[in-house]
Amino acid sequence: MSQDLLPPPVLLKGVTGILALADGTILQGVGCGATGDAVGEVCFNTAMTGYQEILTDPSYMAQIVAFTFPHVGNVGTNVEDIEQMAGGAETAARGAIFRDAPTDQANWRADSDFDGWMKRRNMIGLAGVDTRALTRKIRETGMPHGVIAHAPDGQFDIPALVAKAKAWAGLEGLDLAKDASTTQTFTWDEGLWSWPEGYAKLDKPKYEVVVLDYGVKRNILRALAHVGARATVVPANTSAEDILARNPDGVLLSNGPGDPAATGEYAVPEIKKLVASGKPVFGICLGHQMLALAVGAKTVKMEQGHHGANHPVKDLTTGKVEIVSMNHGFTVDSASLPKAVTETHVSLFDGTNAGIALTDKPVFSVQHHPEASPGPTDSLYLFERFAGLMDAAK
Repeated sequence: MSQDLLPPPVLLKGVTGILALADGTILQGVGCGATGDAVGEVCFNTAMTGYQEILTDPSYMAQIVAFTFPHVGNVGTNVEDIEQMAGGAETAARGAIFRDAPTDQANWRADSDFDGWMKRRNMIGLAGVDTRALTRKIRETGMPHGVIAHAPDGQFDIPALVAKAKAWAGLEGLDLAKDASTTQTFTWDEGLWSWPEGYAKLDKPKYEVVVLDYGVKRNILRALAHVGARATVVPANTSAEDILARNPDGVLLSNGPGDPAATGEYAVPEIKKLVASGKPVFGICLGHQMLALAVGAKTVKMEQGHHGANHPVKDLTTGKVEIVSMNHGFTVDSASLPKAVTETHVSLFDGTNAGIALTDKPVFSVQHHPEASPGPTDSLYLFERFAGLMDAAK
């Protein structure tokens, strides 16, 4: 296969999986996981660990993840490292692409092999492709629409798959948070994991926090418990009046998938009310983007997005540079930030916005994932910062 990823004239012998892109490019390999096909936006992730957390992160809903690290699946999977609250592939990544075929699991925490886990989640995998060439294509031309397909008999209707990729409307204008969100309010008091104890338990909460669930990751809730906050998780369309009626010490706007402007049509008016209430508010990822919309800024679609666990970000309030976990395809336009909003963090990869704070309210947000999972824990201090705002407001 040439590095410009032109489609080959015929399928090679032994091919049981393909990726068909909207421009007609066909990547051939070996299928794994579930059979069938799935359409989505193809992105690459540069993390070297944590594939299970990545593939169960609701922020990847309607996306197909290509891993730049070649060895994926070698430690198997377990029930503890799932990040989404509920659902299967329909509320997380639609497919996964690797250089090498998954091997048998080799880790003391594993309770399943990777291939079987993907089958049970109805997630399609594709191995044996040139992921470096695919990454370069995405870097140079942006995240394409594609269809990942697995057929054990090697029979594919390639024109139909390419047509399906072309016909897919994409993520712009798409509200996915309503599907990734919980439909029932629940509370959470499980803390961060440590060896050999496992997950901690919050016995005596110091704070009560309401989490607006746009597709929240479990480790965000665990990080809240780590600083003494019991979380009450509510659906994405919950009104500000209902939230404030609980008299929380603070409100967290969670991560999630899709276009922030689309979800913002119903979420932004409520976020404005929460900000006006004077309650401490902390936004993460999609929550950060919608907070920016609520205070008058704009969001834009990125060409490649930021996906990985090795992104350098500078905290402009302290001058500290930290390595963070990122997963987003939209970004806040720094030039659109109003005067009452301070830019607190920036990406050192491309200078895009990575955090804001209001000058007159206890309100702030970040684009990256301070809870990591996977990734470094350099940014866990942000949960302490949130706790400090709740202390000051009491």
